[in-house]
Amino acid sequence: MNKLIEIRRDLHQIPELGFQEFKTQAYLLDYIKSLPQEKVEWETWKTGIFVRVKGERPKRTIGYRADIDGLSIKEETGLPFASVHEGKMHACGHDFHMTIALGVLTNLIENPIDDHVLFMFQPAEEGPGGADEMIKTDIFAKWKPEMIFGLHVAPEYPVGTIATKPGLLFANTSELFIDFIGKGGHAAYPHLTNDMVVASCQFVNQLQTIVSRNINPMDSAVVTIGKITGGTVQNIIAETSRIEGTIRTLSEESMTLVRERIKQMVKGAEITFNCQIKIDFGSSYYQVYNTEQVTKEFMTFVEEHKEATLFECGEAMTGEDFGYMIKEIPGFMFWLGVDSKHGLHHSKINPDEKAIEFAVNLISDYLHKA
Repeated sequence: MNKLIEIRRDLHQIPELGFQEFKTQAYLLDYIKSLPQEKVEWETWKTGIFVRVKGERPKRTIGYRADIDGLSIKEETGLPFASVHEGKMHACGHDFHMTIALGVLTNLIENPIDDHVLFMFQPAEEGPGGADEMIKTDIFAKWKPEMIFGLHVAPEYPVGTIATKPGLLFANTSELFIDFIGKGGHAAYPHLTNDMVVASCQFVNQLQTIVSRNINPMDSAVVTIGKITGGTVQNIIAETSRIEGTIRTLSEESMTLVRERIKQMVKGAEITFNCQIKIDFGSSYYQVYNTEQVTKEFMTFVEEHKEATLFECGEAMTGEDFGYMIKEIPGFMFWLGVDSKHGLHHSKINPDEKAIEFAVNLISDYLHKA
């Protein structure tokens, strides 16, 4: 079996949640320590790792980021190398991301380039967010790159396809948690209670007017409530309820507007239903906005690459905390085709492993020409 395929399958079996990637970090470190140490420098940060491959005649440092965490999803692929961590899965392709990074890292040691390359194995991309913290460290300041890039697997594209664009690629995102606190009681005496199931259901409906009546139709935004809980049994009026969801916008201004409208609606709902309501916007991710010049240079490279097909895609409502990195440093992200019947965050996603070798070769070629 190809060594990189073996690595990917090993990593696939041990998915861990954000800032809990202890086995993952140990596995990555074992591999990094097996490389010629005179050619690399590395330091750990929380459950992440910085690795700098020394250039032959360095004039700059190029950054490459790979996220390492998994998701709270019960795997249903039936694969012989399925997750051994119950209720957790690499359903967003981070096992691919890590494996590709290790492959490129190894290639640069065996075939060095002039510039330094800083690999960042970043924890907690799925939440609560590790990118913003990682770039604020002293380690990052010491090895700070002049340009940075990364990839994300794309199940909808065939292997060999690279999809990206200059400018906005991924949306601004924010979690949304709202707790309703009222007065419970017997189902036969609703006039003596403040029913929080009714309050939260009415509020969910009201939220849907934000996008349709407050956002410029030429802009885009999404407010989705994915979970609602409340009450205890069928004949007791619920004293509390909770809604959980997500906000996605294609502009910072719209994100601010959506949040402000939610706060205003909460004040009104407190009066209407005579209750207390608490908002938590949870983790928020900044938009991924690809720097025009370096993105176009990469796209030209892909167009001329004999094994790759370039597709200039549109922006997506997907969230990615890599946006914090290219907010500070010129760079870009691109989609890597992995041809899976099931999509991202699906319990049966099964990316085509042929994409690993393709990506390692493509990125290595790019770095040798960059």
